[in-house]
Amino acid sequence: MIQIKLEPLGKTIQVCPDTPLRHVLFAYGVEFPCGGKARCRGCRIKVLQGEVPITPEQQLKLNTKELAEGWRLACCVLVTNDLTIELAQWEATILSDDTAFAFEPAPGLGIAVDLGTTTIVAQLIDRQTGQILGVQSALNAQATHGADIMTRIQHALTEDNRKSLADVIREQIALLVQELFRNTSFSITDLRSIVLVGNTVMHHLFCGLSVEPLAHYPFESPTNGLRSFQPTDLNWKIPENVAIQFLPCLGGFVGSDILAGILATRMHESRTLQCLIDLGTNGEIVIGNNERLLCASTAAGPAFEGARISMGMRAVTGAVSEVRLEKNRLVCGVLGGGAPRGICGSGLVDAVAAGLDMGAIQPRGRLTNKEQPFLLENPVKLVQADIRELQLTKGAIAAGVRILLDQWGARPEQIEKVFLAGAFGNYINLESARRIGLIPFSSSQTQSAGNTALLGAKLALFGVGSQTDHTALLRKRIHHVNLNADPRFEEIYMEEMQFPPSKT
Repeated sequence: MIQIKLEPLGKTIQVCPDTPLRHVLFAYGVEFPCGGKARCRGCRIKVLQGEVPITPEQQLKLNTKELAEGWRLACCVLVTNDLTIELAQWEATILSDDTAFAFEPAPGLGIAVDLGTTTIVAQLIDRQTGQILGVQSALNAQATHGADIMTRIQHALTEDNRKSLADVIREQIALLVQELFRNTSFSITDLRSIVLVGNTVMHHLFCGLSVEPLAHYPFESPTNGLRSFQPTDLNWKIPENVAIQFLPCLGGFVGSDILAGILATRMHESRTLQCLIDLGTNGEIVIGNNERLLCASTAAGPAFEGARISMGMRAVTGAVSEVRLEKNRLVCGVLGGGAPRGICGSGLVDAVAAGLDMGAIQPRGRLTNKEQPFLLENPVKLVQADIRELQLTKGAIAAGVRILLDQWGARPEQIEKVFLAGAFGNYINLESARRIGLIPFSSSQTQSAGNTALLGAKLALFGVGSQTDHTALLRKRIHHVNLNADPRFEEIYMEEMQFPPSKT
């Protein structure tokens, strides 16, 4: 066995010879945004002791000085000798939910699972009282094969890889279920129901379904409906009478997490027009009321989670998460305090908003000083490609909102409430989002809605049979809009890539 010392964690792990580092370092906070394809620099580590050869892949992404200092891309490393590696102890905040909600008591216990591309949250619920008995969360172990949805899909196109990803996520959620009961006095024999929600890709990968239809136009799968399992189907060691359901998707990349979000916000019961926007590795939008609902997904890309940004990272310790302008001087907030090591999505939106206000960034997205990056706080800076990445992301979201509003026949000011869902929607500065043109709604219209996917999954736990029927009826009222099929999409998308010239 080969020993790997992780500093400054003070931990030593043992691995077999020729073990890929990406198989063991993900659990310790090392990110693999491109799925281990050596297309980015997100998995950088520093080798303090031991030998790691410099490969052509390393030379493409790391300069001579970095290589000489011991920096390597972990995704390209096979362990052949004892190593001492320098890591940062990154701690991620995973958004849970403690919102009070109305319910009809039901016997036994239930578990709600929000299966995200990046994170997983599971809550144990007493269905008699509605009380949350336990919470478990984790980073999605599939992320070693790609941080964003399309990278994950490409990996899952072969049958072996698809089965591997299904096995990984099923085993991980099974462990979270066991942990929920390990930390309570309640018995797993009282468990009656497990409801899972997630985007379309997570739905397919958990259920063992082919993602091939999602890899090409028109990005529609014929197998996006409700899926029910028995514990033996998943090799889960829980009572055989537990009903396990993955709620249905709505079409394209609009998954059951958005269906759960509609349930959570109750926008399907509203007489006034409302909007739900979930910002993450994909962007989903719903506009409607109790008469009809339109939904769409946008290929927003992973910029909101720090991927494809030169110094991007998730919202973990060391990330610049907020930037504000004080007397024409940038002031940065860093998660966990201390020195910054990169920037996450909320910080990126703030930074560009501040750059527009101080004239460092032009409305067309160009850096005013073309010779230098936009320095936020040493060593964190934005380069021209970072601005372009955000423009692509925000342009897709803004274009999606415009097209859905047009198809409804409504103007932005006619929307009574706009719910921003998910982790990014919870932490984003709404004024910064307006400043860069991400959302066309006023602050009075907009509110952070938290983890609506998890709340909706909990609502579905109460009376599985009747709730499933209700969910099926609701699904029939929702019309999925394929944005790519709209002849104006490309034109609107290009218009929305530009930033507003001034505050509105």
